Amino acid sequence: MTISADHTAPDQAGRAPAEDALTEAAEKFGITAEDYMLPARHQIQMVDPDGRLTPVGEQGTEPGHEYPLPGDEELLAAYEQLVVGRRVNDQNSALVRQGRMAVYPSSHGQEACQVAAALCLSQGDWMFPTYRDAVAVMTRGVDPVQVMTIFRGDWHGGYDPAKHKVGIQCTPLTTQLLHAVGVAHAAKLRGEDTVVLAMCGDGATSEGDFHEALNFAAVFHLPVVFFVQNNKYAISVPLAHQSVAPSLAHKAVGYGMAGERVDGNDVVALLAVLDRAVKLAREGSGPLLVEANTYRMQAHTNADDATRYRQDSEVAEWLAKDPVNRMRTYLTDRGLLDGDGEARISEKAEAVAAQLRDGLGEDVPVDPQELFRHVFATPTPQLKEQSAFLADELARDASSQEAAQ
Repeated sequence: MTISADHTAPDQAGRAPAEDALTEAAEKFGITAEDYMLPARHQIQMVDPDGRLTPVGEQGTEPGHEYPLPGDEELLAAYEQLVVGRRVNDQNSALVRQGRMAVYPSSHGQEACQVAAALCLSQGDWMFPTYRDAVAVMTRGVDPVQVMTIFRGDWHGGYDPAKHKVGIQCTPLTTQLLHAVGVAHAAKLRGEDTVVLAMCGDGATSEGDFHEALNFAAVFHLPVVFFVQNNKYAISVPLAHQSVAPSLAHKAVGYGMAGERVDGNDVVALLAVLDRAVKLAREGSGPLLVEANTYRMQAHTNADDATRYRQDSEVAEWLAKDPVNRMRTYLTDRGLLDGDGEARISEKAEAVAAQLRDGLGEDVPVDPQELFRHVFATPTPQLKEQSAFLADELARDASSQEAAQ
């Protein structure tokens, strides 16, 4: 990716516009630009695994890294989506076993990241998800059946990206980050008030597209929040074989942007950190990188055997940090959630699960000619020949069946 120097011409003091913006952003918090770019000494956590509010002092947070508690309504909305997301993950795993879905990369255990990613954005913002971010796409408002269409094996993504401002979930690692910075660049050139959330996993940070996307976003000073869900494994490759940096959030400073680490199973902290990141990006502070430390409780997909590369004791350790149980305890102890509220949320989750069963249980009419219809705008002679050959085969097969009857 070639970057034109014309867009980053230095001022009379020899500074690029992005440098001035970093200094201005740092001054908002009363710190230097260098401290602004570095993540807090400890990951941001606001509610511990036992559901108790964590005092700021216990985290050793420094000035400029203290976050206000999100509002009660936002927390209740997030919990509702957590419960729905967990039910969807479990329902989809069952649908795979029933043959109604070809594959499903479950985000069981990562629902807090999924929900916060969607809820931190305004209606006009864009999200670019990975293949594991179906719950985030659904939380963004996309019809659940449309979200899961791609995992049924259909040739299209299932929903309209432009309508929902959500990129199609993609299997190739990190390609969506380039799409994200492209949309952010276009929005900036048009003068639009748009922030782009670009999602990826820890394994994606080893890809060249990750470097290109972050470097482009930083140099062009784009309103992008890069959200890395560090679930400790890139399929079977542990994080230690991906990076020896102090954290993935520390990679941000190398590109001239701010980085932050957050407990990825603490939806309260995730909302606080991502809300601020989106706000800063919208205000012109440039791109930011947020690393969420979480864990993939289930296998990479239904085709994976996770027992070959991780121990049961490790999984049990993370089970105690479950984001749904943590949030339920916190809200109940604060008197924000009671039995009636829990029943209402569970009923909604079951309704979504039923919607998925009904929608994905329907047999979809198959048109074999779609194999050729969307390859080129103008079909090549070879495609026309193959299409005609298939049509003839199907016609002869139909004739044979009629004769047999």
